[in-house]
Amino acid sequence: MKTKIAVAHAAPVFLDLERTIEKACSIITEAASSGAQLVAFPEAFVPAFPVWSALRSPIYNHDLFCQLAANSIEVPGPHLQRICELARARQILVSLGFNERSQSSRGCIYNSNVLVGLDGSILNHHRKIMPTFYEKLTWAQGDGAGLRVCDTGCGRVGMLICGENTNPLARFSLISQAEEIHIATYPPIWPTHDPGERPAYDLAKAIQLRAAAHSFEGKLFTAVSAGFVDKPAREFLSNLDPQAARILAGSPASVSLVVGPNGQPVSDLLSDDEGILFAEVDLDDCVEPKQFHDIAGGYNRFDIFQLEVDRTARRPVTFWADDELLDDEPGLNELD
Repeated sequence: MKTKIAVAHAAPVFLDLERTIEKACSIITEAASSGAQLVAFPEAFVPAFPVWSALRSPIYNHDLFCQLAANSIEVPGPHLQRICELARARQILVSLGFNERSQSSRGCIYNSNVLVGLDGSILNHHRKIMPTFYEKLTWAQGDGAGLRVCDTGCGRVGMLICGENTNPLARFSLISQAEEIHIATYPPIWPTHDPGERPAYDLAKAIQLRAAAHSFEGKLFTAVSAGFVDKPAREFLSNLDPQAARILAGSPASVSLVVGPNGQPVSDLLSDDEGILFAEVDLDDCVEPKQFHDIAGGYNRFDIFQLEVDRTARRPVTFWADDELLDDEPGLNELD
């Protein structure tokens, strides 16, 4: 079965919820008009990845945290509903990365991703299970509720966010659900060191290594959607600190691509410019390689190794009244 995938290598309208949703709708429309059956957006596309946490001390970033919280979206909510309605109208699967505002706390933000089906329903809602390094200054920990692979009619689709793609157990939990298309989302840039003091973390190489490993191990396709720092965002971030522009310039940018079951790219690479990357993949190509290494089947020892995954949606409080459970966060349990 052949599926056409669209990968958005795109920048949000920095910290602007309304305009970023408009841009997402424009990209969805363009992807659908080009015949894509699935379009994937980067990590935290709505409304921005909080890279400022790498550029200056957290005691100076309170205003940016407040702006991010104010421009984050709720699940369910009107902004996500726009995406769902467009996905249904255009008959395209949409994987959207966004900052999610908790309905239990105005100041709690999750790094989230949803997969929207052809009928406009939310097939999967995933919260990043562990924010990485300085991301802990912004995002709360997610849970296992979104560690799911969905049968979409265009393939069995799973998704992980950035560093989750280095977690062997998270990856295996998806592979073991007969994943065929894996969506891996990443930020536009990820400074880890002062590039003047030691070699910078090469995000593009790390992305390609992870995508190749997951595709080769799972005998599946990986669609990598990474963000992009456009000129307005770069200018804004560069003005945060006297060293910010130099650190940004010395930190390698991310890359977007699609990788096949043999671990090799089946698309061009996008890094230096915004754009939509297209790749037509044949899901039947996932079958033959499993004769060699089917780690979810015959090439494993389940009598030796066992993995248990708790997919309970974690909530801060449970209320009971008249012997009925009152859900304090609507929408979180639609997949239970």
